Amino acid sequence: MTFKLASWRRLALCFTFVLLAPAVVGAAPKILVLGDSLSAAYGIPARQGWVRLLQERLRDAGYTHEVVNASISGDTTRGGLSRLPAALELHRPTLVVVELGGNDGLRGFGPGETRQHLEQIVGHVREAGAEALLLGVQLPGNYGSAFRAKFHQVYHDVARDEAVALVPSFLDGVAEDRSLMQADGIHPSAAAQPRILENVWPALAPLL
Repeated sequence: MTFKLASWRRLALCFTFVLLAPAVVGAAPKILVLGDSLSAAYGIPARQGWVRLLQERLRDAGYTHEVVNASISGDTTRGGLSRLPAALELHRPTLVVVELGGNDGLRGFGPGETRQHLEQIVGHVREAGAEALLLGVQLPGNYGSAFRAKFHQVYHDVARDEAVALVPSFLDGVAEDRSLMQADGIHPSAAAQPRILENVWPALAPLL
């Protein structure tokens, strides 16, 4: 049997559709949150944490992104750096939100070490073809104004030198309000989580 040219073209289009369909219908883009207890919903139900609220905000706004929370309480930039490659390989995110460093400061790690780790994290994210959003944290007042300022400057320096988006003060308006903090004075309460999301959203939304 012979085919007319038009028939061959229709057949070719059918094969093309079959081959490309999986890519078109593929998995939703993913946002990976690499953080510590501040993003792991420490001390509160996970459904009330800002990361879960982010997933709800995305769906309400019509985005199809899936949020993967890879946050571990007590983690440092060193720990995040060590587990990031496997997380990138597993989830293949388009955006990585990096919320790390608070435990570095609490444990007395030097700002230089924290900066080096954050730069390496951003490097891994870029190599994976994703974008990075850096969330800055501040240390409690009892760490001294000089050390606190030097530590907080790390986030600004990394964001500037690596040209990545930054939320300068992740807990802005939260850490200063005792009514929004848990009894330990370090971790935000459930009531604080919507405010935290509002701090993150303006920098995150343009990256979607």
